[in-house]
Amino acid sequence: MDLHNIREDYCKQALSQHDCDPNPIKQFEKWLNEAITAKVNEPTGVNVATVNEDGRPTSRMVLLKEVNEQGFVFFTNYHSRKGRAIEHNPFVALTFFWPELERSVRIEGKAEKISPEQSDEYFATRPYTSRIGAWASEQSAVISSHKSLLAKAALIAAKHPLNVPRPPHWGGYLVIPDCIEFWQGRPSRLHDRICYLYNEGKWERERLSP
Repeated sequence: MDLHNIREDYCKQALSQHDCDPNPIKQFEKWLNEAITAKVNEPTGVNVATVNEDGRPTSRMVLLKEVNEQGFVFFTNYHSRKGRAIEHNPFVALTFFWPELERSVRIEGKAEKISPEQSDEYFATRPYTSRIGAWASEQSAVISSHKSLLAKAALIAAKHPLNVPRPPHWGGYLVIPDCIEFWQGRPSRLHDRICYLYNEGKWERERLSP
């Protein structure tokens, strides 16, 4: 398989340090809104990278469900592979990629569980079948077949035909960032990279070489 000549030349936009908001959270919200407006496929899709107790990195895609002045929130099964890794090492990395806009955002920070009340509030907004699925799936565990998973979901649905409580092992993480980098593709691979670092209570900006 020859992959040598598969490439795109990026030329849509530029990113200057002067035009970036002093607050990287606000800059992220601006870019996310532009991705949503542009109807980017899965604009809230984010890669979450963790490191387990053996020092091995793993990554997977989840959906961002909230961004606020504190950071970035996603939800998962706390007993999952990512949940166990975060329990051991709370430092994570997030990556958003919006190819239609030739943009990416990379975030480093520390993940901590949000309150049970906050998790309850979000869980109640999920579709009924998704709430059933949160109980049926022992995320990351080996199962015999998809049929067995459906059977388990049916039993749980019979037990909870209307209201489905949140499983105690399911909830949200808040990623509190200390590094946020914005990447804008440019011609000739001379991309724009603006990096924010949180230092002594304030954000500092710098331009990085591509």
